Amino acid sequence: MKTKKPLLMLAFVSLMGFTFWLNQAKACESCSMALLEEIVDEKMDTWVGEHVLEAAKNQQGLPLDGLSRLQKRSEERMGPVLVAQVEKQKEEAVQKIAEAAAAKAPAPAADSNFNLGRILSRDANLSIPTTSFVDQKVKADKVVELYLAEGKTYIGNGVIYDGFLINDRVPGPTVRVTEGDIVEFRVTNDGTVPHGASIHAAYTQSSAHMGKINPGETKTFKFRATIPGVYMYHCAPGGHAIAMHVIGGQYGMMIVEPKKKYKLEQLLGHKPDIEIDLIQHELYSNGKDAIEGNAPYTMFNGKLFRYVEEPIVARPGDYVRINFINVGPNNLSTFHIVGIIWDFAYWQGHPDNRMNNGQSVTAGPTDSFVIEFRVPPEEGAYTMLSHAVGSTSRGAIGLLVADKKAKPKKRIEADGPFFTEEELDVHIQKAKRTISPFKIGSPDVDVPYIHKDPDQELVVRIIGNSFYPKVVEVPEGTKIKWINEEAFTYLAGEFAGIHNVVITDGPENFSSPMLGHAESYTHTFTKKGEYSYMCAPHPYMEGKIRVVAKASVFSGGGWISLLAVALGLIGIFIGVRSRRS
Repeated sequence: MKTKKPLLMLAFVSLMGFTFWLNQAKACESCSMALLEEIVDEKMDTWVGEHVLEAAKNQQGLPLDGLSRLQKRSEERMGPVLVAQVEKQKEEAVQKIAEAAAAKAPAPAADSNFNLGRILSRDANLSIPTTSFVDQKVKADKVVELYLAEGKTYIGNGVIYDGFLINDRVPGPTVRVTEGDIVEFRVTNDGTVPHGASIHAAYTQSSAHMGKINPGETKTFKFRATIPGVYMYHCAPGGHAIAMHVIGGQYGMMIVEPKKKYKLEQLLGHKPDIEIDLIQHELYSNGKDAIEGNAPYTMFNGKLFRYVEEPIVARPGDYVRINFINVGPNNLSTFHIVGIIWDFAYWQGHPDNRMNNGQSVTAGPTDSFVIEFRVPPEEGAYTMLSHAVGSTSRGAIGLLVADKKAKPKKRIEADGPFFTEEELDVHIQKAKRTISPFKIGSPDVDVPYIHKDPDQELVVRIIGNSFYPKVVEVPEGTKIKWINEEAFTYLAGEFAGIHNVVITDGPENFSSPMLGHAESYTHTFTKKGEYSYMCAPHPYMEGKIRVVAKASVFSGGGWISLLAVALGLIGIFIGVRSRRS
């Protein structure tokens, strides 16, 4: 037991990074250690602990996050254990070699020495592109600056979105580089919880450089854009949090322009008259729907019906190129333009992946295409949509209008709309509703669940970094059970999918222990009033409980029930008297 406990502690620290954020501020180290001790003490002999312990053993020595002070302290505590394990491994290796020799079998081959120069020389002489690896000291051809935070934006149609943003918008800014460029990403965390960055155009290790960026911290990463195409980039704090921050809205498009010309450009002899960067994506109003893919809204480039309200104009005969990606994060897109058959479509945007003609492109999350066509020589509106028409009816539709008098924009970028503080305040004041996958939205979205029977336990599930339902109303004496439905409760990130319940305001204060997958906590509410609560490791998760007085037989429908009973008794009495007479 003395051996297992420190190792489990290291598992939670080194694999999860273990940074807690309480009340929108960074927790002190002593608070973090106290919570860590709580987890170790309570999860020691559970299957959750066994799984995390196994993960720790399998990942020892791997180049994950750099050691924090907490990690160093934990390693100091378990130093003797690791030494003993190393010695045991050596003994086992020697024994295996001896057994192999005795059986006249070849001994296991030793690993060849790592030689960076030899690998780089080999890759340079291949007929395929090199990987994106570069020395981090080289000078960049292109610098990209991103700022990650939590916040609100306006997504159109009277709806405010409260989630995660990049450069104060959803999607983040469109990044455009040329094949062969050395690109430097500078990513700053302006938020209150850990964020990070995953860059799909980088064919090299990026997690070690940008896997987790703490609040107030800036990290940089350089790579060579060796393979042309249309790529996604997104927030990636690690583990379970990667999915949650993509669901939350932190993503954007990166285009690596090829040195080789696309086919239609070759045939026409000039670049496109109009180039449209188009992201299809969904936003969610709670974690349960986000996990299950039940999106209330789907859009192009961050706004509902954006290109219906602001049609993209072209002239008859114009050469149009669309850089399209379905970010998802869940739903399929079958992108189509009514009245258009592609001249060419290129899977993932690579000029060698050419397909001739076609009515649509089918794209799952992160699938991308470059699409080329000529606007027919007839004026009119050409409707852009996903032919998975549920998405279309929820906002993913727009218009390309051919007008011979038009003066088209040369480029339409995939950036979400940007608003000044004053503009956003006006939208917030006028909005018809607010949605958030994690926080409490407007009452018409997060409708309070009314629980009437105090003798029946109410279950609130924790899923998708969200409480479900987020708002409940219960009578005095009701037991509420919180169950953690997150399956991904270990590895690096925002302390993975482990949650708790902490009352931040209300008639009484309490906090639950940390809950792993399928674990639960129950509390009986005996005091009337309104309770606000959150999850300590994920303080953007919000919930609310309203405790009301028990229903009286003399209130509301109680009068009707009492009258019915009285009439029934009178009827019985009259019946008995009649029989006797």
